[in-house]
Amino acid sequence: MALVKKGSRLINVDGTAYRWRLRGRPTYDQGLVRSPLTYAVEHADTPGTTLVVTTNQPHLSNWFGTQGSSILPAQVADSIRTALTDGWTPKSPGSPFHLDQSAGFVSSH
Repeated sequence: MALVKKGSRLINVDGTAYRWRLRGRPTYDQGLVRSPLTYAVEHADTPGTTLVVTTNQPHLSNWFGTQGSSILPAQVADSIRTALTDGWTPKSPGSPFHLDQSAGFVSSH
């Protein structure tokens, strides 16, 4: 499934264009700081398998005001490189590829 273009950002990693997007509103568990922030990435020109990255920080719009930090393009680029090394094939159709980088996430509630 392709990402919604509204709210997504383009990033160029090693000569390839990708589109990435954070969910604007937290899921219920993210709002309660039970689960960490996630974002999705896809190939910009030939969307196939979506990369879903789980971070180690809370969603910035959580309901308890738990501090987190913004996801920077450099972090997204590093995640894309890691996923490609781990076998993500962004142009091929298939189920989402999950990259779990949540080590160190502490649920606060």
